[in-house]
Amino acid sequence: MSTTIELGPARYTFGGDEFLFVEVSEEMSLQANFRAMLIARTLGERIENGDVPGIIELCPANASLLIRFDPDVIDPATLEGIVREIEESVVHSDTTTLETRIVEVPVWYSDPFTAEVVERFREGYHQDPSGTDLDYAAAVNGMDSPEAFIEAHHSSPWLVTMVGFVAGLPFMYQLVDRDHQLEVPKYLAPRTDTPKLTIGHGGCFCALYSVRGAGGYQMFGIAAAPIFEPEQKGPDFADFMIFFRPGDIVRFRPIDEAEYYEIQEQVDANTYSFRQAPVTFDLERALSEGPAYNDELLEALS
Repeated sequence: MSTTIELGPARYTFGGDEFLFVEVSEEMSLQANFRAMLIARTLGERIENGDVPGIIELCPANASLLIRFDPDVIDPATLEGIVREIEESVVHSDTTTLETRIVEVPVWYSDPFTAEVVERFREGYHQDPSGTDLDYAAAVNGMDSPEAFIEAHHSSPWLVTMVGFVAGLPFMYQLVDRDHQLEVPKYLAPRTDTPKLTIGHGGCFCALYSVRGAGGYQMFGIAAAPIFEPEQKGPDFADFMIFFRPGDIVRFRPIDEAEYYEIQEQVDANTYSFRQAPVTFDLERALSEGPAYNDELLEALS
Protein backbone atom coordinates (compact mmCIF):
# COMPACT_ATOMS: atom_id res chain seq x y z
CA MET A 1 0.00 0.00 0.00
CA SER A 2 2.82 2.40 0.82
CA THR A 3 6.53 2.55 1.43
CA THR A 4 7.60 1.48 4.89
CA ILE A 5 8.36 4.48 7.08
CA GLU A 6 11.11 4.16 9.66
CA LEU A 7 10.09 5.66 13.00
CA GLY A 8 12.61 6.95 15.53
CA PRO A 9 12.01 7.13 19.28
CA ALA A 10 9.05 9.16 20.49
CA ARG A 11 9.48 12.65 21.93
CA TYR A 12 8.24 13.16 25.50
CA THR A 13 7.09 16.53 26.85
CA PHE A 14 5.00 17.64 29.81
CA GLY A 15 2.08 20.08 29.66
CA GLY A 16 1.67 21.77 33.01
CA ASP A 17 1.43 19.45 36.02
CA GLU A 18 -1.11 16.96 34.66
CA PHE A 19 -0.26 16.04 31.06
CA LEU A 20 2.37 13.88 29.40
CA PHE A 21 2.55 14.19 25.60
CA VAL A 22 4.12 11.33 23.65
CA GLU A 23 4.85 12.36 20.05
CA VAL A 24 5.47 9.18 18.05
CA SER A 25 6.10 11.08 14.81
CA GLU A 26 5.75 14.57 13.39
CA GLU A 27 4.15 13.03 10.29
CA MET A 28 0.93 11.04 10.14
CA SER A 29 1.35 7.53 8.75
CA LEU A 30 -0.28 4.16 9.30
CA GLN A 31 2.86 3.02 11.09
CA ALA A 32 2.89 6.01 13.46
CA ASN A 33 -0.82 5.73 14.22
CA PHE A 34 -0.53 1.97 14.78
CA ARG A 35 2.33 2.46 17.24
CA ALA A 36 0.45 5.18 19.13
CA MET A 37 -2.58 2.89 19.44
CA LEU A 38 -0.48 -0.05 20.64
CA ILE A 39 1.16 2.09 23.32
CA ALA A 40 -2.23 3.42 24.41
CA ARG A 41 -3.82 -0.05 24.53
CA THR A 42 -0.89 -1.56 26.43
CA LEU A 43 -0.93 1.28 28.95
CA GLY A 44 -4.70 0.95 29.22
CA GLU A 45 -4.40 -2.74 30.06
CA ARG A 46 -1.86 -1.99 32.80
CA ILE A 47 -4.15 0.70 34.22
CA GLU A 48 -7.07 -1.75 34.30
CA ASN A 49 -4.86 -4.27 36.09
CA GLY A 50 -4.02 -1.69 38.73
CA ASP A 51 -0.33 -1.50 37.76
CA VAL A 52 -0.36 2.22 36.90
CA PRO A 53 -2.36 4.36 39.37
CA GLY A 54 -3.31 8.00 38.97
CA ILE A 55 -4.19 8.02 35.27
CA ILE A 56 -7.24 10.16 34.55
CA GLU A 57 -7.51 9.89 30.77
CA LEU A 58 -5.76 8.48 27.69
CA CYS A 59 -6.15 10.28 24.38
CA PRO A 60 -4.48 8.55 21.41
CA ALA A 61 -4.27 10.74 18.30
CA ASN A 62 -3.05 10.50 14.71
CA ALA A 63 0.62 10.11 15.59
CA SER A 64 0.75 10.78 19.32
CA LEU A 65 -0.67 10.01 22.74
CA LEU A 66 -1.77 12.47 25.43
CA ILE A 67 -1.96 11.18 29.01
CA ARG A 68 -3.69 13.10 31.78
CA PHE A 69 -2.58 12.05 35.26
CA ASP A 70 -2.80 13.05 38.92
CA PRO A 71 0.70 14.14 40.05
CA ASP A 72 -0.33 13.59 43.69
CA VAL A 73 -0.80 9.89 42.91
CA ILE A 74 1.94 9.14 40.40
CA ASP A 75 5.25 10.95 40.04
CA PRO A 76 5.65 12.43 36.52
CA ALA A 77 9.12 10.91 36.10
CA THR A 78 7.78 7.52 37.15
CA LEU A 79 4.98 7.74 34.60
CA GLU A 80 7.39 8.76 31.85
CA GLY A 81 9.59 5.80 32.69
CA ILE A 82 6.64 3.40 32.49
CA VAL A 83 5.50 4.75 29.14
CA ARG A 84 9.06 4.61 27.75
CA GLU A 85 9.24 0.95 28.78
CA ILE A 86 5.94 0.30 27.00
CA GLU A 87 7.16 2.12 23.90
CA GLU A 88 10.34 0.02 23.89
CA SER A 89 8.32 -3.20 24.19
CA VAL A 90 6.07 -2.12 21.31
CA VAL A 91 9.02 -1.17 19.09
CA HIS A 92 10.66 -4.58 19.59
CA SER A 93 7.44 -6.56 19.43
CA ASP A 94 6.51 -8.68 16.44
CA THR A 95 2.90 -7.56 16.83
CA THR A 96 1.47 -6.17 13.60
CA THR A 97 -2.20 -6.86 14.31
CA LEU A 98 -4.95 -5.09 16.20
CA GLU A 99 -8.24 -6.65 17.26
CA THR A 100 -10.95 -4.23 16.22
CA ARG A 101 -14.21 -4.03 14.27
CA ILE A 102 -15.45 -2.83 10.91
CA VAL A 103 -18.54 -0.62 10.89
CA GLU A 104 -20.82 0.21 7.97
CA VAL A 105 -21.95 3.85 7.90
CA PRO A 106 -24.87 4.64 5.57
CA VAL A 107 -24.31 8.01 3.85
CA TRP A 108 -26.65 10.15 1.77
CA TYR A 109 -24.16 11.81 -0.59
CA SER A 110 -25.19 15.10 -2.25
CA ASP A 111 -27.90 15.53 0.38
CA PRO A 112 -30.02 18.72 0.65
CA PHE A 113 -28.90 19.55 4.22
CA THR A 114 -25.21 20.06 3.47
CA ALA A 115 -26.13 21.51 0.05
CA GLU A 116 -28.05 24.32 1.74
CA VAL A 117 -25.09 25.14 3.98
CA VAL A 118 -22.72 24.98 1.01
CA GLU A 119 -24.81 27.66 -0.73
CA ARG A 120 -24.58 29.95 2.32
CA PHE A 121 -20.79 29.75 2.61
CA ARG A 122 -19.26 30.44 -0.79
CA GLU A 123 -18.01 33.98 -1.32
CA GLY A 124 -15.09 34.67 0.99
CA TYR A 125 -15.15 31.16 2.41
CA HIS A 126 -14.48 28.79 -0.47
CA GLN A 127 -11.76 28.39 -3.10
CA ASP A 128 -14.33 27.97 -5.90
CA PRO A 129 -17.61 29.77 -5.16
CA SER A 130 -19.05 28.75 -8.54
CA GLY A 131 -19.63 25.08 -7.68
CA THR A 132 -20.26 22.68 -4.83
CA ASP A 133 -17.78 21.09 -2.44
CA LEU A 134 -18.10 17.82 -4.38
CA ASP A 135 -17.41 19.63 -7.67
CA TYR A 136 -14.29 21.15 -6.16
CA ALA A 137 -13.13 17.88 -4.57
CA ALA A 138 -13.48 16.03 -7.86
CA ALA A 139 -11.53 18.69 -9.76
CA VAL A 140 -8.73 18.86 -7.18
CA ASN A 141 -8.32 15.09 -7.39
CA GLY A 142 -8.28 15.02 -11.19
CA MET A 143 -11.70 13.39 -11.57
CA ASP A 144 -14.24 14.23 -14.24
CA SER A 145 -17.35 14.26 -12.03
CA PRO A 146 -18.61 14.40 -8.44
CA GLU A 147 -19.95 10.87 -8.96
CA ALA A 148 -16.41 9.61 -9.61
CA PHE A 149 -15.23 11.23 -6.39
CA ILE A 150 -18.11 9.68 -4.43
CA GLU A 151 -17.23 6.27 -5.86
CA ALA A 152 -13.60 6.67 -4.77
CA HIS A 153 -14.73 7.86 -1.34
CA HIS A 154 -16.84 4.82 -0.47
CA SER A 155 -15.03 2.05 -2.36
CA SER A 156 -12.19 1.60 0.16
CA PRO A 157 -12.18 1.29 3.97
CA TRP A 158 -11.12 4.04 6.37
CA LEU A 159 -9.23 3.68 9.66
CA VAL A 160 -10.37 5.75 12.66
CA THR A 161 -7.09 7.30 13.76
CA MET A 162 -8.44 9.44 16.61
CA VAL A 163 -11.68 10.63 18.22
CA GLY A 164 -11.95 14.17 19.46
CA PHE A 165 -12.00 17.91 18.68
CA VAL A 166 -15.67 17.77 19.70
CA ALA A 167 -17.28 14.89 21.57
CA GLY A 168 -17.40 11.70 19.54
CA LEU A 169 -16.01 13.07 16.27
CA PRO A 170 -13.88 10.44 14.45
CA PHE A 171 -11.00 11.38 12.16
CA MET A 172 -10.41 8.75 9.47
CA TYR A 173 -7.49 7.86 7.21
CA GLN A 174 -8.16 6.12 3.90
CA LEU A 175 -6.56 2.68 3.58
CA VAL A 176 -5.01 3.22 0.16
CA ASP A 177 -1.48 4.10 -0.92
CA ARG A 178 -0.56 7.76 -0.72
CA ASP A 179 -0.67 8.27 -4.49
CA HIS A 180 -4.37 7.36 -4.47
CA GLN A 181 -5.48 9.08 -1.29
CA LEU A 182 -8.24 11.63 -1.64
CA GLU A 183 -6.91 15.03 -0.57
CA VAL A 184 -8.89 18.26 -0.45
CA PRO A 185 -7.95 21.59 1.16
CA LYS A 186 -10.14 22.94 3.92
CA TYR A 187 -12.30 26.03 3.34
CA LEU A 188 -10.39 29.30 3.10
CA ALA A 189 -12.25 30.47 6.23
CA PRO A 190 -14.22 28.33 8.69
CA ARG A 191 -18.00 28.17 8.47
CA THR A 192 -20.14 29.04 11.47
CA ASP A 193 -22.49 26.16 10.62
CA THR A 194 -22.13 22.50 9.70
CA PRO A 195 -25.03 20.04 9.85
CA LYS A 196 -24.89 17.25 12.40
CA LEU A 197 -23.45 14.02 10.92
CA THR A 198 -21.85 15.76 7.95
CA ILE A 199 -19.19 13.76 6.11
CA GLY A 200 -16.34 16.26 5.80
CA HIS A 201 -12.84 16.18 4.36
CA GLY A 202 -9.74 18.27 5.03
CA GLY A 203 -6.26 17.40 3.79
CA CYS A 204 -6.10 13.58 3.75
CA PHE A 205 -8.58 13.15 6.61
CA CYS A 206 -12.26 12.37 6.54
CA ALA A 207 -14.28 13.48 9.56
CA LEU A 208 -17.82 12.69 10.65
CA TYR A 209 -19.23 15.71 12.49
CA SER A 210 -20.93 14.33 15.60
CA VAL A 211 -22.80 17.55 16.40
CA ARG A 212 -23.92 20.69 14.57
CA GLY A 213 -21.43 23.55 14.74
CA ALA A 214 -18.58 25.41 13.12
CA GLY A 215 -16.30 23.66 10.66
CA GLY A 216 -13.90 24.07 7.79
CA TYR A 217 -13.87 20.69 6.04
CA GLN A 218 -15.40 20.22 2.58
CA MET A 219 -18.88 18.68 2.86
CA PHE A 220 -19.91 15.66 0.78
CA GLY A 221 -22.97 14.15 2.43
CA ILE A 222 -24.65 13.23 5.68
CA ALA A 223 -24.65 10.02 7.71
CA ALA A 224 -28.02 8.52 8.58
CA ALA A 225 -27.52 7.63 12.25
CA PRO A 226 -26.02 9.33 15.32
CA ILE A 227 -22.52 8.57 16.61
CA PHE A 228 -22.79 10.64 19.82
CA GLU A 229 -25.76 10.11 22.13
CA PRO A 230 -25.47 11.80 25.57
CA GLU A 231 -28.71 10.15 26.73
CA GLN A 232 -27.43 6.76 25.51
CA LYS A 233 -30.58 5.94 23.56
CA GLY A 234 -30.43 2.95 21.24
CA PRO A 235 -28.48 -0.32 21.30
CA ASP A 236 -25.20 1.18 20.06
CA PHE A 237 -24.95 3.42 23.14
CA ALA A 238 -25.83 1.00 25.92
CA ASP A 239 -22.28 1.12 27.30
CA PHE A 240 -21.05 4.58 26.31
CA MET A 241 -22.36 7.79 24.77
CA ILE A 242 -19.60 7.83 22.09
CA PHE A 243 -19.80 5.18 19.36
CA PHE A 244 -16.43 5.27 17.57
CA ARG A 245 -13.06 4.26 19.01
CA PRO A 246 -9.53 4.67 17.62
CA GLY A 247 -8.71 1.59 15.56
CA ASP A 248 -12.23 1.12 14.19
CA ILE A 249 -12.48 0.54 10.45
CA VAL A 250 -15.28 2.27 8.53
CA ARG A 251 -17.05 1.27 5.36
CA PHE A 252 -19.23 4.01 3.88
CA ARG A 253 -22.33 2.79 2.03
CA PRO A 254 -24.21 5.17 -0.29
CA ILE A 255 -27.96 5.41 0.32
CA ASP A 256 -30.79 7.36 -1.26
CA GLU A 257 -33.38 9.68 0.26
CA ALA A 258 -35.90 6.91 0.87
CA GLU A 259 -33.47 4.74 2.84
CA TYR A 260 -32.20 7.76 4.77
CA TYR A 261 -35.70 8.43 6.12
CA GLU A 262 -36.29 4.72 6.79
CA ILE A 263 -33.20 4.75 9.00
CA GLN A 264 -34.39 7.97 10.64
CA GLU A 265 -37.59 6.19 11.71
CA GLN A 266 -35.50 3.44 13.35
CA VAL A 267 -33.31 6.03 15.07
CA ASP A 268 -36.39 7.82 16.42
CA ALA A 269 -37.68 4.49 17.73
CA ASN A 270 -34.30 3.76 19.37
CA THR A 271 -33.99 0.49 17.42
CA TYR A 272 -31.31 1.32 14.85
CA SER A 273 -27.89 -0.30 15.17
CA PHE A 274 -24.87 0.06 12.87
CA ARG A 275 -23.89 -3.06 10.98
CA GLN A 276 -20.53 -4.17 12.34
CA ALA A 277 -18.28 -7.20 12.54
CA PRO A 278 -15.10 -8.08 14.47
CA VAL A 279 -11.90 -8.06 12.39
CA THR A 280 -8.18 -8.38 12.95
CA PHE A 281 -6.45 -5.43 11.32
CA ASP A 282 -3.00 -6.44 10.06
CA LEU A 283 -0.70 -3.48 9.44
CA GLU A 284 1.84 -5.46 7.40
CA ARG A 285 -0.83 -6.89 5.12
CA ALA A 286 -2.44 -3.48 4.72
CA LEU A 287 0.90 -2.01 3.64
CA SER A 288 1.93 -4.87 1.35
CA GLU A 289 -1.31 -6.18 -0.16
CA GLY A 290 -3.30 -2.98 -0.61
CA PRO A 291 -6.62 -3.40 -2.48
CA ALA A 292 -6.69 -7.19 -2.07
CA TYR A 293 -6.50 -6.83 1.71
CA ASN A 294 -9.09 -4.05 1.67
CA ASP A 295 -11.51 -6.35 -0.17
CA GLU A 296 -10.99 -8.95 2.55
CA LEU A 297 -11.75 -6.39 5.26
CA LEU A 298 -14.91 -5.24 3.49
CA GLU A 299 -16.11 -8.84 3.03
CA ALA A 300 -16.37 -9.13 6.82
CA LEU A 301 -19.65 -7.23 6.49
CA SER A 302 -21.01 -9.39 3.66
